[in-house]
Amino acid sequence: MKTIDANHTLHTVYTTLRLTFGLVPIIAGLDKFTNLLTHWADYLNPSIANILPVSTATFMMIVGIIEIIAGIVVLVKPSVGGYIVMIWLICIALNLITSGRYFDVAVRDLVMSIGAYSLARIATIVVSENVHVRVQPA
Repeated sequence: MKTIDANHTLHTVYTTLRLTFGLVPIIAGLDKFTNLLTHWADYLNPSIANILPVSTATFMMIVGIIEIIAGIVVLVKPSVGGYIVMIWLICIALNLITSGRYFDVAVRDLVMSIGAYSLARIATIVVSENVHVRVQPA
């Protein structure tokens, strides 16, 4: 019988989620200054854009800074950063849904928010480092 090391699997999933939800917001945040991946202002609800006290380009740079900070928090303290990224992704999805455009991206962001939530939950287990689970099939 083969022993499955659940602790190793948990750490692997944790590391994958931590790097994904840490690095992707940092990259997307940096791209808010260059628009190499996409023209980010297109994703802003026009109703919100109309009431901004700054240009959409400036607003997107502010968004980029927030995303970079969120990514860093995930890398440093994923049990907190995961929740921050989850909420951020839900806000982005709501912005897209209320704009009546980019429903596919909104759904993707909602699914990603579940992943960020999962990271935050798993981080509380992994960080304790007292978890040494071994599951042996019957």
